Amino acid sequence: MIKELVKYPTPLSLEYGIDVRTFDEKLFSLIDDLKDTINENNLDGLSAFQIGNYFNVVVVKDNDNFIELINPRVISQNSTIVTKESTTYFFGKEAEVKRFENITVVYQDRTGQSRSLNASGKLAVVLQRKIDYTFGATFILKMSEHERARFERTLDNGLDIGYDDYCPTTFQRDKILFFTNMVVLVMFLATIISFFLKYPMWDYMLYASGGVSLLNFIYLFYGLYEGKKYTSCVSCQLGNLIGTTAISFVRLSIVMLIAFFLLK
Repeated sequence: MIKELVKYPTPLSLEYGIDVRTFDEKLFSLIDDLKDTINENNLDGLSAFQIGNYFNVVVVKDNDNFIELINPRVISQNSTIVTKESTTYFFGKEAEVKRFENITVVYQDRTGQSRSLNASGKLAVVLQRKIDYTFGATFILKMSEHERARFERTLDNGLDIGYDDYCPTTFQRDKILFFTNMVVLVMFLATIISFFLKYPMWDYMLYASGGVSLLNFIYLFYGLYEGKKYTSCVSCQLGNLIGTTAISFVRLSIVMLIAFFLLK
């Protein structure tokens, strides 16, 4: 179903961007609505916020194919470029914005399976623009001071949304999480290889599990500290921190159980 697009001066809010926990027909209907609205308005993508929905869902169009991203997070980026962008939220307005040229996004598909996507160029820019909305922000956060001042002067009612308080779309803590996940993956691969080579690795696995546990706690407490820098990073971010930390501990526990039965 084609939906009406949310436009300025409708306020942005961190009530939006709530992570999806149930993958059901309600979610699938939302994704279909996003696709229909993208096609109707000849757009390159939409976040759920842009049609007035609270969930953390983004759909982008890459050539003629749709990419569905549920609970997306940018976990790495490099090489900056300056692009000229427009957005349906500020209809008819353009601005120069600094973006990352290459990014890696982790997300879930409609079955709940974890996925990752390496994007560059136009696709990377589109993904960053849409993921911005899931954090209650638009491209204004990425503008230089000069460009932001110029852009504000083009708005009939001025800019009174309070962007300075909005959460950024990426955090330093994401680097800790990425490294932790890589260590757990290496532990799993080492377990399998050691089983076939009959190499004693159990003691090393214990040391590694202690290190991963420490990294999980560092991620949690540094994330709480980092969130305090932004007055709007409250309940949803706290829930994401706790949930992500819990998932990391579950993954570690599964790997250690496998290692126990194979190597002990």
